[in-house]
Amino acid sequence: MKHWPYPFWIAHRGAGRLAPENTLAAFRLGAAHGYRMIECDVKLSADGVPFLLHDSTLERTSNGHGIAGEQPWSALAQLDAGAWHSRGYAGEPLPTLEAVVRFCLANRLLLDIEIKPTPGVERRTGEIVAEQVARLWTATDLAPPLLTSFSTESLEGARAAQPGLPRGLLLDALREGWLAAAQGLDCASIICNYALWNADAVDRVHAAGMRALSYTVNDEAVASWLSGLGTDGIVTDRVDRFPA
Repeated sequence: MKHWPYPFWIAHRGAGRLAPENTLAAFRLGAAHGYRMIECDVKLSADGVPFLLHDSTLERTSNGHGIAGEQPWSALAQLDAGAWHSRGYAGEPLPTLEAVVRFCLANRLLLDIEIKPTPGVERRTGEIVAEQVARLWTATDLAPPLLTSFSTESLEGARAAQPGLPRGLLLDALREGWLAAAQGLDCASIICNYALWNADAVDRVHAAGMRALSYTVNDEAVASWLSGLGTDGIVTDRVDRFPA
């Protein structure tokens, strides 16, 4: 992307840790703190409905049990995804990707969608997420959602389904061939664990025509260092600390 339409600060999973992650309540709180772009995690139910959840299993952030991707949406929709965080959020449901997209369009928020597939359906998840985003994100002048993933198979599926949607490769290590992998997927960005960046890596990403983003930064000194390196975006939990 020659023009980068996204803000520097991105709210992690809605509002970081201030609200139950990956819920509309968290999106509302992130927006209330002035954030214009929200990051979230999306996977598929057993019957192919894209919905928000980070973990493969349900126990940490809901009252459900087992592998989320093995359950139908009719069961997942009944779960409480808020009480684990605090009493004030009890009853908050798991949202579908469609509900989140409609919320963002209504409130003029941008989206960073991490495709978080259940093992075995990596490519299919990328395809369905991209197809749904393209179908719903219409009649707006807002920049399209940025589709990111650690899974190259998911990004390949997203590219095959909707090549016009921007993609970002997530990395937790700069393994051999990392830059070529992102180039091979026609990525617009690389999003690294912030500790991996140095001046050389940032320069290489920029020379390749991509943007360099970081996750998950909650310290002011780290944020200042990344800004000095010339990185292009930061995903943070601390929506209460960093002005968007």
